[in-house]
Amino acid sequence: MTDKHNKLDLWVAETHQDIVSLGFKVKETLFSGTSPYQQVDVVKTSGHGVMLLNDGIVMVSERDEFVYHEMIAHVPLFTHPNPKRVLIIGGGDGGTAREVLRHPTVERAVVVEIDEMVVNACKAHIPSIASALEDSRLELLIDDGVKYAAQCRDAFDVVLIDSTDPIGPAQPLFDKTFYKNVSGLLSENGIMVSQSESPFYDSQIQESMFSNQRPFFEKIHMYTFSTLTYPGGLWSFGFASRGPCPIRDFNPQRVEASGIATRYYTPEIHKATFALPAFVRQSLSGLIDPVPL
Repeated sequence: MTDKHNKLDLWVAETHQDIVSLGFKVKETLFSGTSPYQQVDVVKTSGHGVMLLNDGIVMVSERDEFVYHEMIAHVPLFTHPNPKRVLIIGGGDGGTAREVLRHPTVERAVVVEIDEMVVNACKAHIPSIASALEDSRLELLIDDGVKYAAQCRDAFDVVLIDSTDPIGPAQPLFDKTFYKNVSGLLSENGIMVSQSESPFYDSQIQESMFSNQRPFFEKIHMYTFSTLTYPGGLWSFGFASRGPCPIRDFNPQRVEASGIATRYYTPEIHKATFALPAFVRQSLSGLIDPVPL
């Protein structure tokens, strides 16, 4: 297909669950390679800036990445009473690490990413997201996060599972054994947050995920956020803890006092994000705990 100027009209389209497709106009391919784990592509789009895709699935775009990364990081770190040690499993683009390192209480941050090609592609082509991967405070390990969780003997206050969909190398990150091992890494008052897919299209994945987490955590919740680049426009995170409640133990004044400037996350958003639509509450009834809104 060509436009009136006789230039190729190039689009990248992600198909989700073989029922819906989301497309983005591509101006230029910046990187394309095949790692031992997946196809990795970085493209420059017309309306969403530079975009990372793994196996044809959109991971991040410059236009809306701040939403995902602020919500995966600030919700648990402003809930935990004193987060000093943070483990990120996945997150090779660096955005989650960037937000974590903005918290002055954090003394140690570890990223365990299985695919070095993702890390290098993001460093080269999306520095606004990947800059934290060069931070001297960060320990970046190119390793299997599942193996790391099984073998690590360190303790962490917060563990963030910044994973892709449960296919390919990310599949074990949704299994019961993995959640058992992560729970063993958490210190007292420890919190785990995990990417938990689309409330509209992935209810079966969510049911399996929270069912697998339930034996190992005192509290399990889910929260949602808006997105431009994931199918359905509404996405979610799972919040599992060894005690802290994301509403009752959240002090909005900590956010104000931190001086951390955000573009999506606010104290009001923090509270509202746990107010789930009725269809989500019904779908996950008995698997997640209610929150005292």
